[in-house]
Amino acid sequence: MAVNEAERRAMTRALELATLGPRGINPQVGAVILSPDGDVLAEGWHHGAGTPHAEVDALAKLAPGAARGATAVVTLEPCNHTGRTGPCAVALIEAGVARVVYALDDPGAVEGGGAERLRAAGVSVEAGEQAGAAHRVIDGWLTTQRLGRPHVTVKWAQSLDGRAAASDGSSQWITGPDARADVHRRRSEADAIVVGTGTLLSDDPSLTARDGDRLYPAQPIPVVIGSRPVPADAAVRKHPHAPLAYDTRDLHAVLADLRERGVQSVFVEGGPTLASAFLAEGLVDRVLAYVAPVLLGGPRLALTDIGVPSIEDARRLTIDEWVPLGADLLAIAHPLAVQEAVTSQEEGNH
Repeated sequence: MAVNEAERRAMTRALELATLGPRGINPQVGAVILSPDGDVLAEGWHHGAGTPHAEVDALAKLAPGAARGATAVVTLEPCNHTGRTGPCAVALIEAGVARVVYALDDPGAVEGGGAERLRAAGVSVEAGEQAGAAHRVIDGWLTTQRLGRPHVTVKWAQSLDGRAAASDGSSQWITGPDARADVHRRRSEADAIVVGTGTLLSDDPSLTARDGDRLYPAQPIPVVIGSRPVPADAAVRKHPHAPLAYDTRDLHAVLADLRERGVQSVFVEGGPTLASAFLAEGLVDRVLAYVAPVLLGGPRLALTDIGVPSIEDARRLTIDEWVPLGADLLAIAHPLAVQEAVTSQEEGNH
């Protein structure tokens, strides 16, 4: 049975609801309960670890029996295990829900399997609706589940001819105010922001996320990678979070330690050397390239060696979106491997 228009609208709403929940060890999930006629009966989302999951949060707003014959539209496959809360698949079955539409399979070996349990109970199940959009909402959590490391976004700003700075090293500002505001908003959505010591010493960045002159409520943890120490008077020392310093070139080890600290999303904007190192190691899940209509020439390229000796070895990306930002243009892209995972979800469930 194909997804109908009411269910499609409900999934769009469920994705909005998911973002109301906190980022953390659990995924952000939203749910909408529809009547057999397609009317919205209740909405819910996951409010954090230990609280009811999105489906149960929505069901709790209904009178007993009100969900019988209804459709539950959820951004993530209903769970099939008992942790701090019971299995959502069972809650939906006991509520009498007749149909479930969800976006993404739960990758957890223990948590997954909810769809099979629902089908075994006679519930109609449709998977993969707006999987790409759902993936973007919880990409950090999904990467941690699948790869055992935080989701990594690498950002850089460049001139139209691919330079990150003028020949004398000056780079403030290649892009305009709209692009810089966009960067700060995206910083605020990350758990950690990463730079190398070269950038730290040359630019003395504060590594905060600012909305104009004010700090965003959520601030990424500042992370500095490199052998040179962080100066005592560095601007980052005034960050709301104490900076983490790693005297190593082992990026895998850095990401492993950050994961142990609960970090699920990393925003890398530490200059060409660090950005290139993450790309060369195959540790990048998303690229944000801000392109300004200016020519600089000279040797200071936005990227250095990323391990591409010939065109056959080029790191192919898929463009998610081109975003105009004043006079500048933002390219949002991801490696083909990430696209293949999402495509498999969208196509394999229809």
